[in-house]
Amino acid sequence: HVQLVESGGGSVQAGGSLTLSCVASGSLRNTYCMGWFRQTPGKEREGIAGIDVDGTTTFADSVKGRFTISKDDVKYSLYLQMDNLKPEDTAMYSCAAVRLTRWAGPPSLRPYEYNYWGQGTQVTVSL
Repeated sequence: HVQLVESGGGSVQAGGSLTLSCVASGSLRNTYCMGWFRQTPGKEREGIAGIDVDGTTTFADSVKGRFTISKDDVKYSLYLQMDNLKPEDTAMYSCAAVRLTRWAGPPSLRPYEYNYWGQGTQVTVSL
């Protein structure tokens, strides 16, 4: 069983930066693909960044060039570096994992393809 705990959310002004962390406990090791998702009230969960076991990454167009996903396998941790934040980035951010070493194509950003989820951390970006 895998447990995921996010941290690093907060309030920031537009143009600022935040780094989110997700620590995994349980039998994660190097057999899980992971991703970051976000959701605002009344909207569907949006996949924004994914990473394979071998480090292959993918990003949603809405964050490409501004966000970076990375991981530390020794620390069982996943990170999301968010730069040049915009008010539309305001959301609850969650990390997710699925037991899979590699996707057939780019890492998936489809929420239904992940089966372990953290509780989320709130990011608020103001003008």
